[in-house]
Amino acid sequence: MRERLLLSTRKGLFSLHEDGGTWRIERHAFAGDNVTLALADARDGRWYAALNLGHFGVKLQRSDNHGANWREIAVPAYPAGEMLSTGDGKPPVPATLKLLWSLEPGGADEPGRLWAGTIPGGLFRSDDAGESWQLVESLWRLPQRSQWFGGGYDQPGIHSICVDPRDSRRLRIAISCGGVWQSGDGGDSWALSADGMYAAYMPPELRDDPNIQDPHRMVQCAADPDTLWVQHHNGVFVSRDGARNWHDVPDVPPSVFGFAVAVHPRDPQTAWFVPAVKDECRIPVDARLVVARTRDGGRSFDSLHEGLPSQAYDLVYRHGLAINRDGSRLAMASTTGGLWLSDDQGDSWRNLSLNLPPVYAVTFA
Repeated sequence: MRERLLLSTRKGLFSLHEDGGTWRIERHAFAGDNVTLALADARDGRWYAALNLGHFGVKLQRSDNHGANWREIAVPAYPAGEMLSTGDGKPPVPATLKLLWSLEPGGADEPGRLWAGTIPGGLFRSDDAGESWQLVESLWRLPQRSQWFGGGYDQPGIHSICVDPRDSRRLRIAISCGGVWQSGDGGDSWALSADGMYAAYMPPELRDDPNIQDPHRMVQCAADPDTLWVQHHNGVFVSRDGARNWHDVPDVPPSVFGFAVAVHPRDPQTAWFVPAVKDECRIPVDARLVVARTRDGGRSFDSLHEGLPSQAYDLVYRHGLAINRDGSRLAMASTTGGLWLSDDQGDSWRNLSLNLPPVYAVTFA
């Protein structure tokens, strides 16, 4: 089956395929609609698209034929009467779905199972390919949840879900701002797993509190799932023991701030980041778009820019950097409609477009 790229954008979902070395738009679904995330489930070939339609709410669509046709399915819903309390002093508000921020398939031994992370910080499970959803009550009822708070959004959110390919019952999730949590029993119970992270934006007495950390994105190496990489609000962190302990990775050029991270599926020592100027600014350092790559577990980095613009204000969101299943190709897209592809581990990049709508997520299918 030929490889495709799915681009979730402010104006629809674009499906691209390679034709004689040239990437072409194959389909444009949901034209004009705000598509925030896509999933291509390698287990059964189904595609999913999450839409945020403002006044009309969050929607979820599924295609059983690679985007030729789509059908609306259920979205996660909070039970009536559920309230959300956060640790930043805001008054409690009703818990309602604001954004479907992560969507991941279950294990190979769990046909039909999907996991969805949302704003306001709830995790949901489906066992019927999205026809229905159940709130994971064990995580929602944690007393520590009342200390979580929003990062870039007003409410906390789950943007990263890692299912261990060796054991489908082992889950790891990252929350902004609520640290990293893991479960070894399919979500029945949870343990906080952000030891070693620090929050430079908090008062000194709260700096090392694992429950208020702001990981921007977490990924795991498919061949070595005990190795996980995190792009955090104020740094890069790596864990080599299944998220039990995290280690700061200093001196990422030109900045330790960013949102996106990708790890090679077969080499846990190789990872990529897209640095930026943090907080209010959020543009590339010196207006130059670069990708930082380590091949030795964070001991050293290359700053890669061949083929990338030298005068640019592109920001790459959490899900805007992707690597394909065999690690041979990287794709990256930005908030200003740029799309780049690399076939050599990031040493050089090909520009595929500078005229797309703002891109929220890139997915290989």
